[in-house]
Amino acid sequence: MGKNAIVLCSGGLDSVVTSYYVRKKYNKIIILFFNYNQRSLIEERKSSKKCAKELGAEFREIELKWLGDISGSLINKKGKIGKMQRADLKDTKKESEKFYVPCRNTIFLTYALALAESLMIKEKEKYNVFVGFKCEGSESYPDTTPKFVSEMNKLSKISTKGFKIIAPLIEMDKEDIVLLGRKLGVDLGNTFSCYAPKNGKQCGFCLACMLRKQGFYWAGIEDGTEYWQQSKILSAIG
Repeated sequence: MGKNAIVLCSGGLDSVVTSYYVRKKYNKIIILFFNYNQRSLIEERKSSKKCAKELGAEFREIELKWLGDISGSLINKKGKIGKMQRADLKDTKKESEKFYVPCRNTIFLTYALALAESLMIKEKEKYNVFVGFKCEGSESYPDTTPKFVSEMNKLSKISTKGFKIIAPLIEMDKEDIVLLGRKLGVDLGNTFSCYAPKNGKQCGFCLACMLRKQGFYWAGIEDGTEYWQQSKILSAIG
């Protein structure tokens, strides 16, 4: 049996770096993208498809608009998004809660395991499931922790043919992920991390954008991302 992988990819920094990491170790890759009516759907899909094309991987999309309908998260619903400053990153718990989508990663992984089992039955090929989780703390995001991944693997063991869920970046800081991405040859500027894009660009001030910026800063690597906030400032000056 060849080494095959299903990678949950949102087109963001963490999941795209994970996809490139998997390419070094696995023969056949499926980039699995979820449409749950997120505000950044178009941009995320574009980035994920680009990642799949660059890796020679198969792109698959699963529609879960129901999840977006029941979600009260600012990822799905309109609402005021705070303009974060670097100092605000010392304590992100309150801001993080605004972006939590109920059971999102549990649902995503269940679908990924179902796909893996289906492929095992139809093609007699076994797939491991990879996620780009970075542990942001159990209080705000309980479904990105090492314990969560461990428990989901236990569930997989008793409910499927034992497909393994792997989160290679989960203990890394954002700057470590940026450095790994550069080492793997990822075009980091093409990844899309923003929760609420503006005119197709990453806004530059939401929590996801600020964590992204901080990662580049601490990695000592220039952030080539074109943020809307920067464009707006330049237009005003010009």
